[in-house]
Amino acid sequence: MTVKDVVKALNLTVYSGSDGLDKPVNGGYTSDLLSDVMGNASEGMAWITLQTHKNVMAIASLKDLSAVILVNNLQPLEDTQQYSNQEQIPIVGTTLSAFEISGRLHNLLNSS
Repeated sequence: MTVKDVVKALNLTVYSGSDGLDKPVNGGYTSDLLSDVMGNASEGMAWITLQTHKNVMAIASLKDLSAVILVNNLQPLEDTQQYSNQEQIPIVGTTLSAFEISGRLHNLLNSS
């Protein structure tokens, strides 16, 4: 399943990094603590968070994550979007809470 498939299935909004929408998603990780994600997320995961600053993209790039999913209708800062475009890692968003979108992503990835 690609980021594009996840976006469509979960009705997510694409904010930036659209050149990376064909990346495969093999799991998800939900956390707002950057060091936690750095230590525990794996390559190819979609990261679910409420953090919107550019350090999110530094971690996403370092861990080679497939996408960043922002919750609670949050939107990335302008410099975060620029970094996302540069790294070709999509930032997408939802109005749902981290709990809700985590469950939906889990169900989606385990149903295919």
